[in-house]
Amino acid sequence: MEEQCEFNFIVADDHTIVRQGVTFILKEIHKNSCVYQLANFSEIIKRLNTTPIDLLVLDISFPDGTSLNIIPTIKKIQPNIKILIFSAFDENIYAIRYLNAGASGYLSKLSNEDEIKLAIKSVLNSGKYISKNIQEKIMDTYIFKKPKNPLEQLSNREIEIAKLLVEGFSNIDICNTLNIQKSTVSTYKNRIFEKLDVDNLSSLIQIFNFYKDKKE
Repeated sequence: MEEQCEFNFIVADDHTIVRQGVTFILKEIHKNSCVYQLANFSEIIKRLNTTPIDLLVLDISFPDGTSLNIIPTIKKIQPNIKILIFSAFDENIYAIRYLNAGASGYLSKLSNEDEIKLAIKSVLNSGKYISKNIQEKIMDTYIFKKPKNPLEQLSNREIEIAKLLVEGFSNIDICNTLNIQKSTVSTYKNRIFEKLDVDNLSSLIQIFNFYKDKKE
């Protein structure tokens, strides 16, 4: 029963194999824990409204949207919940955004089992997990007052649209995907080009592909 659980965890990911893998690791760390495997935002909200959760392991991308937009709702329901983002999306682009949005940590799906265990234990014990790479980026931002990665100049919506442009989505495709007006897409596209000092899609792709993998 739930009252006998040492910890209550949610593993939220739309891929079954990921949910099962993380659940296995959580059970290794805390055998008497309860782990709820959920596949979409509505399931997450429903569970949060009925069960106190110690740790939510949360993917970025779901069929019903990106988790950046749901974090404020999660925090409103359970202000003290700890959220560990577990994603295949590059931490150099996304980690600081999610930490600023209220996540307790950001972990790559490329991490090995020891790193996953370390991140989970760190979030549970200290309330946060930040990789050495992201710690250095945060220090650089404060010391030099400027992000080393130009993509960090983009807002959350701008990075979302830039990513779709790089993936080959047309303006109409983006309109339909994000449910926004064509003129809005054009405005964001112009703003992205201006901030990154580019004037064509090819240059945007070059910058995006270079800096999304840059570790310095």
